[in-house]
Amino acid sequence: MEKQKFYRSGERNILHNVSGELRSGELTCILGHSGAGKSTLLNILAGYNSNGVTGRITVNGHLRDMCLFKKLSTYIMQDDLLQPRLSVQESMVIAADLKLGKELGKAEKLLIVEEILQTLGLWDHRNTMSERLSGGQLKRLSVALELVNNPPVIFLDEPTTGLDIVAIRHLVVLLRLLSRQGRNIVCTIHQPSASLFALFDKIFVLARGMCCYQGVPQLLVPFMAEAGYVCPTTHNPADFILETLVIDAESTAQLSELCMNGKLCRSLDRITARGGKKPILHSDESVQRIFVEHMSKEKIKMEYATSFWTQFCILSKRMFVQTTRNTTALWIQLAHHILSGLIIGSIFFKVGNNAGMPIVNFKFCLTCLVFFVYTHTMVPVLLFPLQVRLLRREYFNRWYGLKPYYAALTFSTLPTMFFFGMVFLATTYLMSGQLLEWDRFVLFSIAGIVISICSEGFGLAIGSAVSATNGSILAPALAAPLLALASYGLGFGSYIESSMKLLMSLSFLRYGVTSFSLALYQHRNYLDCPDPFCLYNDPRIILRDLGMQEHDYSMQILALLGFAVLHRLLGYLALKYRLTVEFSSRFMNYVGKVLKHR
Repeated sequence: MEKQKFYRSGERNILHNVSGELRSGELTCILGHSGAGKSTLLNILAGYNSNGVTGRITVNGHLRDMCLFKKLSTYIMQDDLLQPRLSVQESMVIAADLKLGKELGKAEKLLIVEEILQTLGLWDHRNTMSERLSGGQLKRLSVALELVNNPPVIFLDEPTTGLDIVAIRHLVVLLRLLSRQGRNIVCTIHQPSASLFALFDKIFVLARGMCCYQGVPQLLVPFMAEAGYVCPTTHNPADFILETLVIDAESTAQLSELCMNGKLCRSLDRITARGGKKPILHSDESVQRIFVEHMSKEKIKMEYATSFWTQFCILSKRMFVQTTRNTTALWIQLAHHILSGLIIGSIFFKVGNNAGMPIVNFKFCLTCLVFFVYTHTMVPVLLFPLQVRLLRREYFNRWYGLKPYYAALTFSTLPTMFFFGMVFLATTYLMSGQLLEWDRFVLFSIAGIVISICSEGFGLAIGSAVSATNGSILAPALAAPLLALASYGLGFGSYIESSMKLLMSLSFLRYGVTSFSLALYQHRNYLDCPDPFCLYNDPRIILRDLGMQEHDYSMQILALLGFAVLHRLLGYLALKYRLTVEFSSRFMNYVGKVLKHR
């Protein structure tokens, strides 16, 4: 197997024709120093990245079908990112509902959850929130969530990172126990201790992209001795081979040649260190049967265990529970909307029906627009990139599809958006002295809520495409010119150039401020005039000078809804791009080739 990675200066081989064999019923450790290619190899084996890879991967002698393999394997990544504000049991039940489908009843799913939690030592912590778990418990919960559908193949990237020696040993013993149940478990370890090293069934040592040893841990020292590298009696074999490979550059090629770059596996013929035969449980035949059974099914049936609607309902419920439990954020949002409403209402106090201050009232509409835009744009820009990291693990491991997730994400924010938005709108509308007509307030409120939906989609599109750091710069930079276009033509609306009208039509903020203005001024009687003469006591003149006289309120709302759909679609495509690692890598490799030949 070979792996190429492209850089601006050219391309570099990460793996060099490595070979190997991974058996079910065994716990295999991929060992190597930093930069040896461990994570790259694991990503390829798990199917997380296959771009630029040449070679073959077979499962029980059959060429691997990635669609099927992803269904029957799971990849536990290095980061212990779990859904917040959910207890251990709640997380497990949601995983069971998503991954087991309707074939099993609620009682059977709860029994499976209990059995897994008992096995992993988490039953006593089943009511503990995930953010209150220790590092070792978080790692065990990550494993437990992926065991719900009993995958025959499990990959783990650096599962011992950040754990103390006791938690590390407990985790490896647990993985060894799970492998004895017939699973094929493969993990990467940076530098295991001597006692930890002996717990693995097989070691696969990588250095400079080449396999330097493959076999049981007990035969590593004799293997090194064959090449002339004698390990001291009191030395940790894992430390010894890593130090040798780092210090002596020639040892890599020598050891790789001795094991034929992984084609030769040093085995004890299933004889354990204590003597006797290792229990195999006929796991190879079991996995073979599973693969054959699934091969006969239609591909559409093995995409996900549950339907779009079931996934949407489960994810919507999960998001709603997480939102309602985040009481600090809810109180902050409530205070933000109330205080902002009071401040804006006091600034524009009683200007709504004053014919002498129509421009001030238009500024009130602009201020409300800016409030909704920045409030609902910046939240997803800053917070959604963290959710993408959580989504990546669940989506890759086939918990659910991206479409139901995105639909649930869209609808889960509507209740809080509507409630807090109405608090702000009612406060500002009354304090600014707008005309007290129920239908006019409804139109003004509809405009505000639709602007919120459109702005949140705008923020999601940015948050899906870039990191929180870059998004915090990009979002205001994009919103500023859109806001400038929204307010263009103030006082000379009848004389706006055709080119500027075209540009203004590209700003969703223009439709927002127009819908606000039409809700306040269209189809109403003359305004109150405190002076002997008021130019703008006729609301039609106000709309004329704003360039909005010929516009229709319903068309502005439809345009805003169109932009909302467009923003959500762009966000979905950006998210799809980020989560489809193979497509992303192929695109970046193409860019690298273009830059290389420039």
